[in-house]
Amino acid sequence: MAAPADFPALKQDLSRRMDGALESLKKEFSGLRAGRASPALLEPIRVEVYGTNQPLTQVANIAVSGPGMLSVQVWDRSAVKAVEVAIRDSGLGLNPQTEGQTLRVPLPPLTQERRNELAKQAHKYAESAKVAARGVRRDGMEQIKGWETKSEISKDDAKRWSDEVQKLTDATIKKVDEALVDKEKDIKTV
Repeated sequence: MAAPADFPALKQDLSRRMDGALESLKKEFSGLRAGRASPALLEPIRVEVYGTNQPLTQVANIAVSGPGMLSVQVWDRSAVKAVEVAIRDSGLGLNPQTEGQTLRVPLPPLTQERRNELAKQAHKYAESAKVAARGVRRDGMEQIKGWETKSEISKDDAKRWSDEVQKLTDATIKKVDEALVDKEKDIKTV
């Protein structure tokens, strides 16, 4: 039999990639408004300035200026209108008020209908994270199958390692489900 394949390195890589899917989910969740003002709410917004589509964070500072208010300090006076339009058109139901180079963004109270929409969006984000974790699992399983086919590992090793990859995937999906439950609770709390 050939030299043994490097399963610990594969497992570490798969674990890192699954953790990345979980971190991405948490970042997406932070952009879902749940009753409190948070700069993360505006971070995904992209602004059409200087002939390109840029993240809002590259043209302005976002800060919390009260429990229901965000403040957006635009660095370039010529970009203020573009930032205002981008926030208004973001689909978040926000109506910024311009004061010089600063935009005040009051956050309206969430209606039950809007809470339900946010919960549906959270489910979509969670499902995307699960799909990503399953894709990582598939890559790991294909690697193990390839090693087995080339007789680099035994059938027993392939079975044991496949089980470990499945356990890693199950643990990641469980974390995704827990994060979703927490976010739903956060969204539904009035």
